[in-house]
Amino acid sequence: QVQLVESGGGLVQAGGSLRLSCAASGRTFSSYAMGWFRQAPGKEREIVAAIIWSGSSTYYADSVKGRFTISRDNAKNTVYLQMNGLKPEDTAVYYCAATPPYAANWRTRHAYGTWGQGTQVTVSS
Repeated sequence: QVQLVESGGGLVQAGGSLRLSCAASGRTFSSYAMGWFRQAPGKEREIVAAIIWSGSSTYYADSVKGRFTISRDNAKNTVYLQMNGLKPEDTAVYYCAATPPYAANWRTRHAYGTWGQGTQVTVSS
């Protein structure tokens, strides 16, 4: 089973940028769709962005379109989330997650069954 470890969170001022990384163990990373999710205090966990196993297709929540970019490097077993133009409402714990191999519903939260431990992102106004 794949294991996921996030890094790159921190404190940033509004308008700033951060890049999150998620390193995956295992030899079949290139068969998993990968997603970034976030959960703010008192709110449900929501999908932020997702990328298909080949990297050829991506999905973004409306709230982050044009500001966040998801990418992956299958040679390094790593997925990234570049976050620009950060807003205070982006403050949350960010999680990366993986689907089972070649999951058809990779754009939806329910497809994801393996989760990292999360990394805190705090955006000050």
